[in-house]
Amino acid sequence: MKTISENRAFGGVQGVYSHASEACGCDMTFGLFLPREAEDGPVPLLWYLSGLTCTHENAMTKAGAQAWAAEHGIALVFPDTSPRGEGVADDPAYDLGQGAGFYVNATQAPWASHFRMWDYVAEELPRVLFHGFELDEERQAITGHSMGGHGALTLAMSYPGRYRSVSAFAPIAHPTASDWGRKQLSAYLGEDEAAWAAHDATLLVKERGFDGPMLIDQGSSDQFIDLLQPEALISAIATRRQPAQLRMQKGYDHSYFFVASFMEEHVAFHADALYG
Repeated sequence: MKTISENRAFGGVQGVYSHASEACGCDMTFGLFLPREAEDGPVPLLWYLSGLTCTHENAMTKAGAQAWAAEHGIALVFPDTSPRGEGVADDPAYDLGQGAGFYVNATQAPWASHFRMWDYVAEELPRVLFHGFELDEERQAITGHSMGGHGALTLAMSYPGRYRSVSAFAPIAHPTASDWGRKQLSAYLGEDEAAWAAHDATLLVKERGFDGPMLIDQGSSDQFIDLLQPEALISAIATRRQPAQLRMQKGYDHSYFFVASFMEEHVAFHADALYG
C-alpha cells in the first residue's frame, strides 16, 4: 500500500492511499479518515460510497463528514467508484465505465476483467483496511449518495450482521426499472434480468429487508428524482413493514450541498448504532 497524502484534520488524520487490487486488476485509491481515538486502539468504521462521476475525493472534500466523525470517534472510508487506468474499459457516456462502476461484478465484455466493484468493496478493501489500520471489524456501518446509496443499501441487505446501520442520500432505489440502472446492469451483467435483482434495493427490501436501523433522505427538488424512483422503495418498505426513516427534504436537489446539509444527522444516526 502506498501513502499518497496524510493531513491533520479535526484532531485526526485524513489520508489517501493506493494499492494493487486483485479484484479490479489495477491500482485502486481510497480515502480514510481516522479520528484521534484511533491512536489508542480500534475505532468503528463508516463506509461512504460515492455516486456517478465521482472518485474517492468528492465526498472526502465536499461532504463535511470528518468534523462529525471526529466528534463521535468514528473512522470514514471513501472508496473510488470504479477501476481506472490504462487498459481499463471506458465509455464516452458519464453513466457507464470509469466513474460508474455501480458496485457490481461485471460478467460481460469488455467490463468483466476489471469492473468487480462488489468484490472490491465487500471483500478486498475490508481486508486492506482491517490489516493496515486501527479499525474495529465488529462495528461497521454504511452510507452513500445516488449510485453509492444504491450500493450501500444493496450491500447492507446482502451481508446480514456486517453493518449495524445503513443510510442513503438520494439513492438509485429501483435500478431494474429505471434508465439509471437498466443501461448499466445490462452492460455489466447481460440481458438476463434475473441476474439484476440482487442489485436492486427495492427488490431486496421485499425479499429480505435489513435487520437494523435505516435512514434515507431524498431532496424534493432533485433533478434526477424520476430516475431514482424513491416511491418504489417507500412502497416496498411499507409493504414489508421495514423499520426505516424516510425523509423528503423540501427544496433540496441532488448536489453535495444536499449531502453536506444532512451529513451531521447521518453520522449521528450511525454513531447511535455503532456505540449502542
